Amino acid sequence: MSKGKVLIVMSAADVWERTDGSTYPTGYWAEELAAPHEKFVEAGYTVDFASPGGVLQPLDEHSADPALAGEECGHYVAHARKALEEFGPLLKLADIDIDDYAAVVLPGGHGPVVDLFQDADLGRLLAEADRESKPIGAVCHGPAALLSARDEDGNWLFTGRRMTAFTDEEEHQFGTAEGAPWLLASRLRELGGVHVAGAAYQQHNIVDGNLFTGQNPASSARLAEDMIAALR
Repeated sequence: MSKGKVLIVMSAADVWERTDGSTYPTGYWAEELAAPHEKFVEAGYTVDFASPGGVLQPLDEHSADPALAGEECGHYVAHARKALEEFGPLLKLADIDIDDYAAVVLPGGHGPVVDLFQDADLGRLLAEADRESKPIGAVCHGPAALLSARDEDGNWLFTGRRMTAFTDEEEHQFGTAEGAPWLLASRLRELGGVHVAGAAYQQHNIVDGNLFTGQNPASSARLAEDMIAALR
């Protein structure tokens, strides 16, 4: 028995251009996609996948490396691949009607800082979801996607909200801070988000009304659990 539908919005980016002109390969982070998908399906929801243009983003290979992504990463990689394969072609963000969904989830990988942060179709969906108080969840670099939501005057809709995201400290530890066009946590703060950081690479989640955020991959399952509890 389905309880309704949840939308997972993926980036379409496979490279992240650096300030020195080099490119860094990117893709979806397995745990951040698989853990919420798994939790929502277990709770009786149908999960759809969408991206800009319906492009299927590749896996970020770092998220398949146990040294970086933990011992459970093989499970998450297999689950994500199976879920995406079974779903088939991704939906195009431009075609999505938010009325069809109970909640929206924005997983990371570095892609959201490449495309989703300025995607007008996503901005429209998030503004409508927020207006209707539908749960919006974003984890790790996923909160970059929240930056797409602007009003008619260009003001960010999530200014003043409490949130967390991959921290500047974590970006430095991961080795991707140097050469990054901008750092996510700093940008969220600059634009008026109340960014609350936890310990590096430890599960840390923030709930502010209908906004659910997780700091890093370890926060992915809790993100979905908090959203499911709110939907109940």
